[in-house]
Amino acid sequence: MTNAILPLPDIANLIIFTDLDGTLLDHETYSYTEALPALARLRELKIPLVLASSKTAAEIIPLRQELGFSHCQAIVENGSGILEGETDTTQSGDKYQSILLALNALPPALRSQYEGFSDWSAEEVSERTGLSIEQAVRAKQRRFSEPGLWLGTDASRDEFITALKADGFTVLQGGRFMTLSFGGNKAERMVEIIRQHASGSGHQAISVALGDAGNDVAMIEQADLGVIIPNPAHGGIPPLAGEATGQVIRATQAGPRGWNETIMSLLQAAAK
Repeated sequence: MTNAILPLPDIANLIIFTDLDGTLLDHETYSYTEALPALARLRELKIPLVLASSKTAAEIIPLRQELGFSHCQAIVENGSGILEGETDTTQSGDKYQSILLALNALPPALRSQYEGFSDWSAEEVSERTGLSIEQAVRAKQRRFSEPGLWLGTDASRDEFITALKADGFTVLQGGRFMTLSFGGNKAERMVEIIRQHASGSGHQAISVALGDAGNDVAMIEQADLGVIIPNPAHGGIPPLAGEATGQVIRATQAGPRGWNETIMSLLQAAAK
């Protein structure tokens, strides 16, 4: 770690919020093998792990089960929605259809410079993401948002974003895709889940949030302890104000290896 981990007063109320691609999952292979020790320790201590990702509910459900945290809520589609624990609802929603209608109503010259998941077949999604065809099919089962790639100039990109914001869109640039939605982000959903936890348990949760890209910054800064996971595949997260106080720290290694190191160190410090 580049900073000392803050002491956590009550591990019993600890909740871990984590991004997936480039954080818990390897940016290239999507493997979490190097994080297995920390995942096992979290399960042993019954500490909730809330997956917070651009992934859809259809993608999160099997992964959440595979990791052993099906009982935990998940933040899906970059914070556009919450998937409840033990839930397998994956149907498309009205919000997604409204996004596509508004996107397709843009001037053709502008619309043609953005390609989203709705424009691609499962095979094309697979090629652009490295997902298997089966996983790509799940990634296309969207409810709240449309991720895609901007293919035009920076000037046209600014015009595109301005037009969408005028229609009430939120535009987030992640480590891989630009995602369009009608609002909500990982930080807002994290606060919502923390409030639900406090209401149900009578105790305030202690939050730790881990991420590697710009769409994780608000969540990292909102948490009691934020963790930046380095990602050599893109520019990463610039210096944040919380790093001066130790509220935000940086892992020394990328992906699941850095994730595992951080969580294990955190749990060891909390046990003292």
